[in-house]
This record gives sequence, structure tokens and C-alpha cells, in this order.
Amino acid sequence: MDIESFREHCIVKKGVTEEFPFDNQTLVFKVMGKVFALADVDLFTSVNLKCDPERAVELRERYDGIQPGYHMNKKHWNTVLMDGTIPDVLTKELIDHSYELVVKGLPKKLKEELLQ
Repeated sequence: MDIESFREHCIVKKGVTEEFPFDNQTLVFKVMGKVFALADVDLFTSVNLKCDPERAVELRERYDGIQPGYHMNKKHWNTVLMDGTIPDVLTKELIDHSYELVVKGLPKKLKEELLQ
């Protein structure tokens, strides 16, 4: 997966915005103002995605290319290496999972706004 495919998969989701809140390299995708994906646009060697804690442990044990989230809460975030070891279909599934977890955790008012 390249940066454009990653970006396209994230940005088409309902309520998603993209920004560079930290620096000119770290592209952050948010749903209703809450982060669900991050990536370095210059290097694109990995992406950070939110993950259910039990599933995160399982994925890390199964795939060398999935590690505890770099600079993130390691219980709730994974870093997925973009070195070709993780199939694109799984990466897309993990992006979707991250988005869905964040939506699930939104306050009721924001969820209702998202569904409009």
C-alpha cells in the first residue's frame, strides 16, 4: 500500500478530516475530531491505528510487521509497518477497525451528528 491508497481509504469515510497538527510530516486522520490514523507522509514506513487491546496483542503475536503503537498508548494503538509484510487487505481492515472503534467511543451528540 502506498501513501495515496492509504489516504484515499481513510478520507472517504464519513466525518473524516485530515490535518498536520504536529508537524509538516505527520498526517493525521480524525473522525469528528478524534484521531483514528496517523502516518509520516515523507517516509510512509508505517501507520498508527487504534485497535481493540485483545486483538492488538493477537496481531502483534501473529505478524512481525505489527508492533505496539510508536509514541502512542501501546495498549490501544498498533504501528503497522508499510514494508509489504502486511497484506493491503489486512491494512484496510485495520483502518476500518480503528475508525469504527473511534466512532463507537464518540459522545452521543457527535454520533448523531455523524449519522445525519
